[in-house]
Amino acid sequence: MSKTIKKIGVMTSGGDAPGMNAAIRSVARTCAFHNIECVGIYRGYEGMIEGDFKELTARNVKGLINKGGTVLKSARSKEFRTPEGRKKAYNALKAKGIDALVTIGGDGTFNGALIFNQEYDFPVMGIPGTIDNDIFGTSHTLGYDTALNTVVECIDKIRDTASSHNRLFFVEVMGRDAGHIALNCGIGAGAEEILIPEEDLGLDRLLESLRRSKKSGKSSSIVVVAEGDKIGKNVFELKDYVEENMTEYEVRVSVLGHMQRGGTPSCFDRVLASRMGVKAVESLMEGQSNYMVGLLSDKIVLTPLEKAVKGKSEVNKELIRVSDIMTT
Repeated sequence: MSKTIKKIGVMTSGGDAPGMNAAIRSVARTCAFHNIECVGIYRGYEGMIEGDFKELTARNVKGLINKGGTVLKSARSKEFRTPEGRKKAYNALKAKGIDALVTIGGDGTFNGALIFNQEYDFPVMGIPGTIDNDIFGTSHTLGYDTALNTVVECIDKIRDTASSHNRLFFVEVMGRDAGHIALNCGIGAGAEEILIPEEDLGLDRLLESLRRSKKSGKSSSIVVVAEGDKIGKNVFELKDYVEENMTEYEVRVSVLGHMQRGGTPSCFDRVLASRMGVKAVESLMEGQSNYMVGLLSDKIVLTPLEKAVKGKSEVNKELIRVSDIMTT
């Protein structure tokens, strides 16, 4: 028989993402609904070690659902990577009477939770929060949908300038290891070419594609580049190469950077965060541990944390084909 859960701690770690606050709110209100105490852990694992805790109630999480970032803050913790650091964290949790953890973040966050559980048999449940959408076991991570909408809005504005000045724009978006943002936003914004880590387009094919666009009558073009694309060392090297080989183009670069992480979460992310928070708390109450809450085929499901960490999130092959057709 599983131990009765009386107090749950919730924390955010890694990069912030729109929807994290909505998930914190959901965890706190689900706890309140089931008469369980909820404790917010500030600054991720670093705050856990230092005992930086605050009681969360149904009332003091009001107004969070529409806020970007994370009110619990986020920080990297070198100390938590050591057995001594994790021992301090465990002692701090026990001193506060916390029985289980909900960790909101990505791979690094889940890895930490996994090791912590293995060492102390401490119940943990993960909620995926990262705009890159690069976590196995879910079709959508928190913040991904909001980031897509932000990027498409930015590209639409850049296109106005590109068209006015007959320019070629390289727009770099986040996605060091996965091209989800670039692929979806490239299609959604009508980009002439999309460069992602999963598909090595090659410099020659890129030039061929741009020349084909020019020949078809396009006087301006948008190329969306994931930051992890392998064609050039970086987007500025791509710009130099194209300028050297296609002198008819005036080339500009826009690196969207961290603006993709901020902003008010979309309705989709708010609803997803609410669903995931409820599932995380109720799964812990049922005695489940070492799982990540995810979304597959519009159903909230559980994936073992180990699989979520070790599995590879793959881009949709159909979207790559759609992209090829749309950029004709």
